[in-house]
Amino acid sequence: MNVGFIGLGIMGTPMAGHLIDAGHQLFVYDVFKIPEALTAKGATAVASSTEVAKHADIIILMVPDTPHVDEAVFGAGGVAAGLTPGKIVVDMSSISPVETKKFAEKINALGCDYLDAPVSGGDVGAKAASLTIMVGGPEGAFETVKPLFERMGKNITLVRGND
Repeated sequence: MNVGFIGLGIMGTPMAGHLIDAGHQLFVYDVFKIPEALTAKGATAVASSTEVAKHADIIILMVPDTPHVDEAVFGAGGVAAGLTPGKIVVDMSSISPVETKKFAEKINALGCDYLDAPVSGGDVGAKAASLTIMVGGPEGAFETVKPLFERMGKNITLVRGND
């Protein structure tokens, strides 16, 4: 799959690495430096979140908090500007559930699906691909993304579907 990954910090870098190791083509972006370990494995670094969305069918975010997700998705150079109908945005950050619903509505209005998929397990779980991933969103989108989740975590649960 062509996968985008935004947020390559202590959690995102190993998570993205597992996806590359599984043979997925990754398009990566971070507001800071892109880790050389990922580009050395074959990840393609791009200049913005918009570019990630243009190249990828599934766009994963792993950023620190609600304002960071808002900026990465809807800010200047954000994911929303690069989306075309049928793509899936997956937020794996732990953010405000109220804002998550608003973000999902905006992404759905663009003809795309939005999965809220916060994780637990910390950097140890990210490195070991043993995260617990609790997913909210449409079951169809969940089934599409599940093989990616399985490369990053061990306990993956669809807690809320809204098909």
